[in-house]
Amino acid sequence: MAIADALIGELEQEAATTRRVLERMPADKLAWRPHAKSMSLGQLALHVAETTGNVAQMAVPNPSAPPESFQQAEATSGDQLLPALEASLAKAKEVVSGFDDAAMMETWSIAAGGKTLMSMPRIGFLRAIMLNHWYHHRGQLSVYLRLLDVPVPSIYGPSADENPFA
Repeated sequence: MAIADALIGELEQEAATTRRVLERMPADKLAWRPHAKSMSLGQLALHVAETTGNVAQMAVPNPSAPPESFQQAEATSGDQLLPALEASLAKAKEVVSGFDDAAMMETWSIAAGGKTLMSMPRIGFLRAIMLNHWYHHRGQLSVYLRLLDVPVPSIYGPSADENPFA
């Protein structure tokens, strides 16, 4: 099995869980934030929806440049979230499937102002930022749901609200 195939398999498996989390976003609470320094629910949900495709796209150029802004757009409607996720997943699969094993093992870097900010095998970047970063923010969304008293879906096992094993 090629490295890209393994990543795409994990991406597809985790996408089902991400869909369940995004489906629970209360449309009337998208501007809510748990703290002044936190992203709003709409910002965080849209970030989770768009992460995979955006990060995969960053893995193509070598060296890559950081985004011009890390300002996260905010979903203004719950109807934006699942289409954004589907488009992002399609982009991620398209990009990742274009890397053979040699390209995955190639040292990939991101630089700004002539300074290298990060350098690692491309597979390391995709694993750490496209996947682990995605899971991290999805976990944050589950906390937002709990704070808003919205039932939290099962993610890797039972939640206090949902038990897929029962």
